[in-house]
Amino acid sequence: MMEQMTQAAVVPSHAPDAAKATFFTLNERPVMTPPVPSSIQKDPKRANNWKSLPVEQLTDQDILSMPDGEYMNDVQLAFFRRKLSQLKADMLANAGETTEHLREDTVVVPDPADRATIEEEHALELRTRDRERKLLKKIEQAIARIDGGDYGYCDETGEPIGVGRLMARPTASLSLEAQQRRELKQKMFGD
Repeated sequence: MMEQMTQAAVVPSHAPDAAKATFFTLNERPVMTPPVPSSIQKDPKRANNWKSLPVEQLTDQDILSMPDGEYMNDVQLAFFRRKLSQLKADMLANAGETTEHLREDTVVVPDPADRATIEEEHALELRTRDRERKLLKKIEQAIARIDGGDYGYCDETGEPIGVGRLMARPTASLSLEAQQRRELKQKMFGD
């Protein structure tokens, strides 16, 4: 065992010179470092679009390019309200489609395998709608936070959540750091 630890393994490098080699001990492993969070790249050409375009025409990139001093101004609040309302409308439309889909598939299928497949598809669709129902509640809470003037700020620390995080998860109520602390606490102590 000790011999293995002191022996060196030779791993040829990708250099054109075959005589070059990289040496490392057998129990050394490459260390993976987590990626460093990069700051959001702001497009200077879009930085002032929010001043001239109506909210309906603003894109995610336009909102991301806004100056930091304009965080959660009326334009951003209107943009996120519109985004949340659209998400809510899409979910309600999906719920209606599920209802129609379940009504159409009530035919009796004599083959047990086909019947099991249909039932499994229905169960999967209902689980998806249940997750959407829970998300719908969070969407309504986020719209209420917009109305109350608390949207975009962490519930625990009061610090800005950040436009990038809100783009990815418009229902976020915690900053990234507070969310990580909460998840770590849940992992350590259970919920």
